[in-house]
Amino acid sequence: MYQERGSKIWSLTCVSVYVVGVVWMAVDALPENLVAWLAVSAMFSLVLLAFVAVPVSKYIYHRIDLTPDTLRVGRERIAVADLDPQSIQDALRLARGGSLVQPHRSALTAPEPTAKGYLVDTSRARLVGGAWGVPMGMRPTVIANRNGEQLLIASRDPQALLTALAAACGPAGVKTSS
Repeated sequence: MYQERGSKIWSLTCVSVYVVGVVWMAVDALPENLVAWLAVSAMFSLVLLAFVAVPVSKYIYHRIDLTPDTLRVGRERIAVADLDPQSIQDALRLARGGSLVQPHRSALTAPEPTAKGYLVDTSRARLVGGAWGVPMGMRPTVIANRNGEQLLIASRDPQALLTALAAACGPAGVKTSS
């Protein structure tokens, strides 16, 4: 139904530059200076690691796959039936620029932007996926499960994610089983 994955252009570019540089050094250094070539290649691989660590981390911990039954964020799987449909509708309304008009049973309680510019209070929500924080280029989206636990999902396009989640929960906000 919905997938969100990071771009691989940056990682492929960095790896390509590294491979071209190592091959270029090999043309000049091999076969006389094998040890020096290996040492310099290993040293530059540490630089390569620094450039691709964040994109690889985003891929591992923040990729999103939504099927009609399961929401997978990073290393976690959550049954769509366990999500609170009202909290999804409220988060979608907030993402579209609306406000919460009446009190309800949802875990979302702060319609005004906070000091960090988020639409809801993200300090009480558990980050889904296994990462330590929301990376640059992604925005937090808070929904709740049926037990009232707030779940924070880092997304590049929160509105599209919430629209797909609302569709997965059914038109009336109730998940029907077949």
